[in-house]
Amino acid sequence: MSTTTIYTVTGMTCGHCESSVRAEVSQLPGVTGVDVSATTGAMAVTAENAVSDAEVIAAVDEAGYTAARS
Repeated sequence: MSTTTIYTVTGMTCGHCESSVRAEVSQLPGVTGVDVSATTGAMAVTAENAVSDAEVIAAVDEAGYTAARS
C-alpha cells in the first residue's frame, strides 16, 4: 500500500529546478513517484513504505532547495 505525502519546496524557479529535486528525492529507498511544481512549490512524494520527512527534506536540501511538510 503506497502513501503520498505533500511538501512545500521553496527556491525553485524553472523546470531544471524541478528535475533536480525529482532526481534527488527519487533516489530515496521506497519512493515510487515524485510530482513537483516550480510554479506552486508543491511536491507530492509517493512511496511504498514510510519515508521520513527528514530524509525527504535532506534530499531536497541536497538539490539546493528547502522543503517543509505541508
